[in-house]
Amino acid sequence: MSRNRFWLLLVLCCSLALLVACGGGGEGEGEGEDASETPAESAPAVDTADAGGVKGVVSYAGPDNDTPIAMNADPTCLSLHTTPVDTGKYLVKDGKLGNVFVYVKTGLEGKSFPTPTEKKVLDQHGCQYAPHVMGIQVGQTLSVKNSDATLHNIHAMPASNAEFNQGQPIQNMEFDKVFDKAEVMVPFKCDVHPWMNAYLGVVEHPYYVVSGEDGTFAIDKLPPGTYTLEAWHEELGTQTKDVTVAANQTVDVTFDFQPKTGG
Repeated sequence: MSRNRFWLLLVLCCSLALLVACGGGGEGEGEGEDASETPAESAPAVDTADAGGVKGVVSYAGPDNDTPIAMNADPTCLSLHTTPVDTGKYLVKDGKLGNVFVYVKTGLEGKSFPTPTEKKVLDQHGCQYAPHVMGIQVGQTLSVKNSDATLHNIHAMPASNAEFNQGQPIQNMEFDKVFDKAEVMVPFKCDVHPWMNAYLGVVEHPYYVVSGEDGTFAIDKLPPGTYTLEAWHEELGTQTKDVTVAANQTVDVTFDFQPKTGG
């Protein structure tokens, strides 16, 4: 065999071996890629076709323990009020209690809920937070606004979400924040004005409400099921109620808060 023919055969053999190595197992590799790209099943959305709801009232027979706020330290704050302002912890009217955060604590596990696109707004108006108590859904945008012509400092102090402490020295300044974990409740304070505070309930679903000045509340579009409701008040603690909502049924619920011992 000539030397040229030897080298030609060697090149052909190497090329054939390389072709087999590159092409072999192609079908198995494709199957493996398909298997690894299979998406995980997402949680089903809540079916509200036969939804009902809950409604009720928060009662309270105790005293209004709010005290007057001295705003003398900031003349701008003082000038914004013609009548005395109190701490606003007890919103009591005719034995009913407002500013109570009521939400579905359990019973919605394994369901998914679209994140609302509209923003919730926490305003600083008259050197007070407005609203004093509010709720928001996980992932929804909270817009924090300063409507006063004085410096405010927004200090959120969550236990599960990220803490932030941000100043707003100019009137109409605004910034956005998003909370990515459920947490009831997230307290807010102003480090400039120590009487300013607010509370934000962060939940994974839209089934929450804050009782009005007359103590009433309502949560609608709640699918049939058994739930635990929790009512939270900043001074009086929490209460829970177990309810069963049938199709197209609205259940009446009453929370009855008692005065603090010695209060």
